[in-house]
Amino acid sequence: MKKSEPLLSVCDLVVRFPIYKGVFRHVAGYVDAVDQISFEIQEGEVLGLVGESGSGKSTTARAVIRLIEPTSGGVQFLGEDFLKLNASQLKKQRKNAQFVFQDPYSSLNPRKNIGEAVAEVLDHFDMVETLDERYEKTASLLRDVGLSEKQMGRYPHELSGGQQQRVAIARALAPEPKLIICDEAVSALDISVRAQILNLLMDLKEEHGLSYLFITHDLSVVRHIADRILIMQKGHLVEEGVTEALFADPQTEYTKKLMEAVPMM
Repeated sequence: MKKSEPLLSVCDLVVRFPIYKGVFRHVAGYVDAVDQISFEIQEGEVLGLVGESGSGKSTTARAVIRLIEPTSGGVQFLGEDFLKLNASQLKKQRKNAQFVFQDPYSSLNPRKNIGEAVAEVLDHFDMVETLDERYEKTASLLRDVGLSEKQMGRYPHELSGGQQQRVAIARALAPEPKLIICDEAVSALDISVRAQILNLLMDLKEEHGLSYLFITHDLSVVRHIADRILIMQKGHLVEEGVTEALFADPQTEYTKKLMEAVPMM
């Protein structure tokens, strides 16, 4: 049986940041935040990317969809060379890869109610043609994430942290993406709310045919949702494997320490 092409393929990705010194801010060297890492995500797969703070997880995710420009490497997404797209092509393709960030409040405009916050994404990607369609699609997206149409007029500060994250997820769903990148998306939430959001993400995966790149420092979170896990340390991938196999027999001391660092859920 022929293996299907991956949804996302990353090859030898490098992200290097300059170190500036002196009054004239000359470049004194470079830091390799991400150093030649490669991985794939299949359609419908949940891939966990795990490591401590500063390991390069978030930089990797941002470089993959060019929120920051990688120094070198290759990224194939939906069969296209993502690093060669021009600005208009990038906008068109970015609708297929959306982000959910750690702090939902900072990703929402406090001056816009949540209905407007979701609708502006629909407008940006030309997803609707009429005001009635805009309203109905916005209401539908909020219902999909467990919020009601009656809450459309509320502002971010009037919502709990879990509700704010639901709005952020609705915004990510709005352009009908193939891949959602969750960057520490539940780490700022209470444990009970965290479980609700994880269950929501898995339900949405089935309903919308999504794939996830799930970034976290907490192995206990991805154990319950990830098909495979990558372990990242100081810009390098140090271990990878199918989730249960990795937990049953971790190969590196670093992975073992990550497992010991948090209680299992």
